[in-house]
Amino acid sequence: VEKNLKLEEKITMLQQQNEELRARIEQNTVITRQLSEENANLQEYVEKEVEEKKKLSRTNEELLWKLQEGDAVSPVKLPPAPSTPFYRCSSGNTSPAKVRTLRR
Repeated sequence: VEKNLKLEEKITMLQQQNEELRARIEQNTVITRQLSEENANLQEYVEKEVEEKKKLSRTNEELLWKLQEGDAVSPVKLPPAPSTPFYRCSSGNTSPAKVRTLRR
C-alpha cells in the first residue's frame, strides 16, 4: 500500500511536469512561428535593399561612364563669343568693324 501511494504521488508529480512541459512547448511553438514570420519579413526587406543597392550602383556606374565619356569626347572649351560679332572690313582696315545682325 505504501509503495502504491509513493507511486501515485510520483505519477501525479510526473503528470504536472508533463503539463508544464506541454505548455512550454506550445509557448515555444507560438514564439517560433512569430520569429519565422519576422525572419521572412526581414529577408524580404534585405532582398529589396540589395536590389535597390544594385540599382543605385548601376546608376552610379552609368553616370560615371557618361561623365568620363563626356570629358573624353567634349572639345576644348572656347571663351564665350561676344554678343555682337566682329568682322574685318574688306577695305584692308585692320581694326574690326561692328556689323549689325538682324534678330528674327
